[in-house]
Amino acid sequence: MVVNAQPAALRRLIDEVGNVDQVGVEERVAKYATRSIKKTAKVWGLRTAVSMVDLTTLEGKDTPGKVASLCAKARRPHDTGDIPAVAAVCVYPSMVRHARRALGEGSGVRIASVATAFPSGQAPLRTRLAEVRAAVEEGADEIDMVINRGAFLAGELGRVQDEISAVVEACGPAALKVILEVSELEAYDSIRAASFLALRVIREGDFIKTSTGKTGLNATLGNNQVMLEAIRDHYLATGVAAGMKPAGGIRTAKQALQFLIAVKETLGDAWLDNTRYRFGASALLNDLVRQLEKERTGAYQAPFYFSEAAESY
Repeated sequence: MVVNAQPAALRRLIDEVGNVDQVGVEERVAKYATRSIKKTAKVWGLRTAVSMVDLTTLEGKDTPGKVASLCAKARRPHDTGDIPAVAAVCVYPSMVRHARRALGEGSGVRIASVATAFPSGQAPLRTRLAEVRAAVEEGADEIDMVINRGAFLAGELGRVQDEISAVVEACGPAALKVILEVSELEAYDSIRAASFLALRVIREGDFIKTSTGKTGLNATLGNNQVMLEAIRDHYLATGVAAGMKPAGGIRTAKQALQFLIAVKETLGDAWLDNTRYRFGASALLNDLVRQLEKERTGAYQAPFYFSEAAESY
């Protein structure tokens, strides 16, 4: 984004929270790929990544049966080996009650629902809030909301923050994940600024999230790093610990381990837990399971040996 094209309010916020050193960020994340993780540490990382996955289906053709199958995979990602359940299943609001029925009590798997006119966020606020309340009433433990990127880029920052605050209130006891849709924010400076807009009004245990998975560019180590550093800086200033969820485009165990290295080196071990870090990457699950089976048996199984996961949002 050309700085001169930014609205004055956005420029002021960027000046307040600090510019991002793009070259520095890219150099730092490139080093994550050079870290070597062996045997016991690798198995721990793979298992931890499995436990952080939000297993997702967000299609117009979703059915109660498809959601039930998703929930079965969420509870038990593979028939052999000691592989943990995933963190959550993520569905549209109309499918929340079917997920609740399929998971039953005591599964440990949470139910997340996208809301607020996902993925565009282009609906009247009252409609978006009604959708959030309905999803929570149906049994959602978590809400994944999208910010109004048009308002953000137009410099209507108070409006964006007020809308996030209204969703926080509508969530009640449910945790909130605020989706920035980083590909539409166009620059690291804007991603950092949007992160702070959300961080200043969300609660301990809520999350910021990169993407809907519905655009061309989703989670990268670069935009993940910018958001992790915003979480770190906010935590150091306020003591409020927010979570992070990169979503879309993370498909291999190798990538997931690099993201976990970024978390450990930026935020520390306290964030290496699914209460503070998630992967919105359903397609990732099968590769994580495949790699765990390889560590257990010493041999790779063919990819078709594992049941298919859903989408990567």
